[in-house]
Amino acid sequence: MGMFIETETTPNPSSLKFLPGRQVMAMGTREFASPEAAEASPLAQAIFDTGEVVNVFFGHDFVTVTAAPGGDWSALKPEVTAILLDHFVSEAPLFAGGSADGINVPAESEELVVEDRAEDAEIIANINELLETRVRPAVAGDGGDIAYRGFQDGVVYLQLQGACSGCPSSTATLKQGIESLLKHYVPEVEEVRAA
Repeated sequence: MGMFIETETTPNPSSLKFLPGRQVMAMGTREFASPEAAEASPLAQAIFDTGEVVNVFFGHDFVTVTAAPGGDWSALKPEVTAILLDHFVSEAPLFAGGSADGINVPAESEELVVEDRAEDAEIIANINELLETRVRPAVAGDGGDIAYRGFQDGVVYLQLQGACSGCPSSTATLKQGIESLLKHYVPEVEEVRAA
């Protein structure tokens, strides 16, 4: 069976979204922001080994790759496509140790920036539901994800990942898009900050 990998541009000119036409992550997402972090995944490691990449992000059915400053996509795109084809055609495991989901591989970036308080539990539940149903599908379309990092004194802390991290329009996404949505539905939210 032949396989074809499509690519899509993202709002971040340094990032390309690769669509292998099959599931990449069964649950959740995973970001690799350094070659050291990529050691958890043979696929991410192979992409970093091109020497032209600063970020690899696995979504449900896509892989977003961010080129280093000055990186040349005309040379890098066929290289990354070949790595992805080899990986998916050989059905190699996504994570070292044969794990397909990576959930048992803790990501160092999943720490809360501020400790959530018990009295805020209902507000936090509302924030997370909005992020899951309204925000994450939109940023996934752009080749990225958003992670909740805490709520305190009216401030929601979020971390942009994949193509969204380092994207020139990410501040606008956080401030105008996500902040206004959360403020509208959760009156206790006063501000959204990047974590």
